[in-house]
Amino acid sequence: MSNIINNRYDFVLFFDVKDGNPNGDPDAGNLPRVDPETGNGLVTDVCLKRKVRNYVQITKGGVAPFDIFIKEKAILNNLIDEAHEQEVVKNKEKGEKTEAARQFMCGKYYDVRTFGAVMSTGKNAGQVRGPVQLTFARSVDQVVTLEHSITRMAVTTEAEAEKQQGDNRTMGRKFTVPYGLYRCHGFISVPFAKQTGFNEDDLNLFWKALLDMFEHDHSAARGQMATRKLIVFKHDSDMGNAHAHKLFERVSVRLNEGVKSPRSFSDYNVVENDQALPKGVSLYEPVGIDE
Repeated sequence: MSNIINNRYDFVLFFDVKDGNPNGDPDAGNLPRVDPETGNGLVTDVCLKRKVRNYVQITKGGVAPFDIFIKEKAILNNLIDEAHEQEVVKNKEKGEKTEAARQFMCGKYYDVRTFGAVMSTGKNAGQVRGPVQLTFARSVDQVVTLEHSITRMAVTTEAEAEKQQGDNRTMGRKFTVPYGLYRCHGFISVPFAKQTGFNEDDLNLFWKALLDMFEHDHSAARGQMATRKLIVFKHDSDMGNAHAHKLFERVSVRLNEGVKSPRSFSDYNVVENDQALPKGVSLYEPVGIDE
């Protein structure tokens, strides 16, 4: 493994949604996820990782070392079996096959060496704890979840057409948030990167994915979504020079004066306190960021 990262990173990601559903809750009829006590909107870490995976898959063509393990219609046990069919794995002693398979999976699949994976569901390829971890994203303010009635001017079967006696309109529902600015925290660990082989090229691709993932994820359901700001704290050491929560507290968000119902990112003011940062910590600008 070469070019492994040797600096810890903590970061704050801001993204927003307008007239869309950023993350439907299947337990609530696909309504946008909300905290029932506060009314703040939620987007799961799994949802965000999915968007990173999709971005890497479409930009890198799904080939090693940037293939994706957790992807649509993938049969995971078959992929794990493929690892055990490799010569570098088959030639190992019985007690070493699992570790060899784990290393092969980390080398081939970007999401395994980035986010980790459980690969013991078939032939054992071990479990990987990824160096990149994300929190749930939470909206800065309360969000309003709206339900819209929509109509379709067609039907799916002849029987349905006869039943409606010439009126082909069928009713449906669409759920949106008028506007929400969401904040997510992330962590990148050097010790786990050394275990998976997560390197500088992987890191730069991850930053790029966070910036551009919504540009390739547009749909009628999601409305307008965009990454608005990525603030990265870089530590001089592998174990870190300050606590992550203390760094996150340096980033604050305020509504502009006079705004009661925010409907755009310009209604907010994001403030970064870069004064007297802890020794060994600096604000880092990833490759590809355009302000």
